[in-house]
Amino acid sequence: MPKRKAKQKSKRAVSGRRRSSSSRKRPAKRSFKSLFSRAIGELGVFAMTVMIGLAAMFAYFASDLPDTSELWREGETPKITLLAADGAPIIMQGVSQGAPVRLANLPDYVPNAVLAVEDRNFYHHFGANPVSIIRALIVNANEGAVRQGGSTITQQLAKNVFLSGEQTIKRKIQELMLAFWLEQKFTKQEILTLYLNRVYFGAGAYGVDAASYRYFGKSASNLQLGEAAVLAGLLKAPSRYAPTNNPDDAGRRGRLVIEQMVEAGLLSRARANEVIANPVLLASPRFEAAPYFVDETLREARRLVGDVDADLVVHTTFDPAVQAAAETGLIAGMAMAGDALDEVEAAAVFLDGEGAVRAMIGGRDYAKSQFNRATQARRQPGSAFKPIVYLAGLTNGETPDGVIMDAPVKIGSWEPGNYKDKYYGEVTLREALALSLNSAAVRLQEQTGRAHVRQTAEQLGWPSELGSGPSLALGVDEISPLQLAGVYAPFANGGFRIDPHLVDRIETADGDLVYERKSRIIAEAASANSIREMNDLMQAVVGWGTGRAAKIPGYITAGKTGTSQDSRDAWFAGHAGGLVGVVWVGRDDNSPMANMTGGRAPAVIWREMMARALPPPTYVTPAAEEDPIAALLQTGG
Repeated sequence: MPKRKAKQKSKRAVSGRRRSSSSRKRPAKRSFKSLFSRAIGELGVFAMTVMIGLAAMFAYFASDLPDTSELWREGETPKITLLAADGAPIIMQGVSQGAPVRLANLPDYVPNAVLAVEDRNFYHHFGANPVSIIRALIVNANEGAVRQGGSTITQQLAKNVFLSGEQTIKRKIQELMLAFWLEQKFTKQEILTLYLNRVYFGAGAYGVDAASYRYFGKSASNLQLGEAAVLAGLLKAPSRYAPTNNPDDAGRRGRLVIEQMVEAGLLSRARANEVIANPVLLASPRFEAAPYFVDETLREARRLVGDVDADLVVHTTFDPAVQAAAETGLIAGMAMAGDALDEVEAAAVFLDGEGAVRAMIGGRDYAKSQFNRATQARRQPGSAFKPIVYLAGLTNGETPDGVIMDAPVKIGSWEPGNYKDKYYGEVTLREALALSLNSAAVRLQEQTGRAHVRQTAEQLGWPSELGSGPSLALGVDEISPLQLAGVYAPFANGGFRIDPHLVDRIETADGDLVYERKSRIIAEAASANSIREMNDLMQAVVGWGTGRAAKIPGYITAGKTGTSQDSRDAWFAGHAGGLVGVVWVGRDDNSPMANMTGGRAPAVIWREMMARALPPPTYVTPAAEEDPIAALLQTGG
């Protein structure tokens, strides 16, 4: 019995040990599962935290991203690109935005040159090039400074269009985000087109078309391979490599681009050697400063289109050659006139017979004064109004050889006088206008009728209501130089009233027509015969009258001098070779100018401007017949 109990006890002990062993193993299994579950949970929490962090970071960097709803628009307001009559972009204050160009309109080597030097893998990456970024990081780390960039063309576009130029991590991340968005939103062709139209090429030129005009005087569609290489070479450092500032470095950079094109398989070795052997020539500098014209054109364009919410391309009437002639002629004329003109202002307008304004000068220095005296200043034209009086007389039956009395005249209490109080008795209408005789002009007006004179002025395009007093004949009603040029246009176009204008057509950047001028002729202002007779009289003014200083060899020139009371305003208005020009000289405070008349500085300036603006004459006109009394007269205008 005792033995059996001992045996049973031993079994219990063994059994107990087994249970103890079993009980130790089960908790071990539960611990492994618990750890696994815990690891999974912690991993989930970590992943969620990372996602929340990334989302927060994304939100942070995206919080002030610019609006991308209209990529083709730059800035807060619609962009207006102004094109000259020949299609060249008008450059203002050193900044030029070329006309939008598309890849289809460019030679293949233009975009290829850019791709070779800026982003060879453009068609194979998704907006960023990791290899380029890593390479740039290594180079910059070794150099201890930023020596190399890793931006793709897409990233550069994102930076140029949407972001500032600050070098921060935040801006770089935003650049990448926008680059990815661009790649998803647009095709590669569209991205490259946008880039070529927005990138800066130095010397104030934005876009390949503006750069092409700036450096080579031609549209981007007409670029040669060597020229395209020079432009592509500018992108790395536009100011440094601009050929206008550093032609040697620009040339070396251009040759490097050619070599890069060969290395990238975009150009044959033979063609590259041919291009490198021929120097790239810059165009002569084009006229680049028409700020008064630009200001007035922008006002006219906004008036024509109203509140169109789109980027616009405005086709203007501007002629760079005529503007350059006007600018140079103003300087030359001022110097040649010999008058004390240091404190005197000037304005000039040139338009063709249909009213298209080809050039405009609103003052002597735009930097000092942006007030446009050609359009905003209204001054008395003086005797420059007299052709209206004489045209009224001619349409009323008078003839150029008809006789009018030049003697003191009194109307009520008003007694106008001639220049230096000289009178010449009976004179023809031709002599009376050529010598700008006030007494004769007033008599002709009174014979013709003031109402008829006012009607004639209105038919020619006088822009405002005229006075009804006898002083009407002497040009006391104010007018701007641009408006007076419009009044004189019928003398150049055969007798048709026109509307002076600076805008021919307006389109959106996508090519949709917004505005187009339909008709340039408003109505007949006078008969062709009356206009011929009137030009006969004004040719005498230039031939042997008060406007002799305006004579242009080789051209039939017709015009009229004008001087307001006390020489506060001095004018010359006329036409030659189909071009109408008006020059005004005066002071902004309307104070008198000593001994100034329209036949002096204004006539000289007009001649210097017009002679440069017109093509060389194909024939020489015979010298105007000298009037027998002309040499005896000292006349004003």
